[in-house]
Amino acid sequence: MDMAEARSFLSKHHRGVLVTRKRDGGLQMSPVSPAVDGEGRVIITTRETAYKTKNLRRDPHVSLCVFADAFHGSNWIQINGRAEIISLPEAMEALIDWHRRVKGEHPNWAEYRQTMEKQRRVLLRITIESAGPDQKG
Repeated sequence: MDMAEARSFLSKHHRGVLVTRKRDGGLQMSPVSPAVDGEGRVIITTRETAYKTKNLRRDPHVSLCVFADAFHGSNWIQINGRAEIISLPEAMEALIDWHRRVKGEHPNWAEYRQTMEKQRRVLLRITIESAGPDQKG
């Protein structure tokens, strides 16, 4: 699958499972709502204290499986890449961008900003290195 096709799918579908590596080498999976930023990177919001954030500080390699509304069938993709963690205050504008891309406009952006600070939100920004599947069936 080429990167443009993967980014197009990711820009329309926001249900996924992020895979990170735990300290013991095992895999940890987290349900997430991914989007694609203006530079073609996958963006996901989470908390500073989340296990996925801690895992990514040790090892930035990720896999992400994203589904369309129909769970079964071939309407899904997997991307692999490297994540960087953007913390507040630097992350705020990107968190707003994520919200607009996944949920639309917020009725009160000042309230949203306060919530992001209170929850200690961070932005995961993933550079896609590969995407698939290349075959269906």
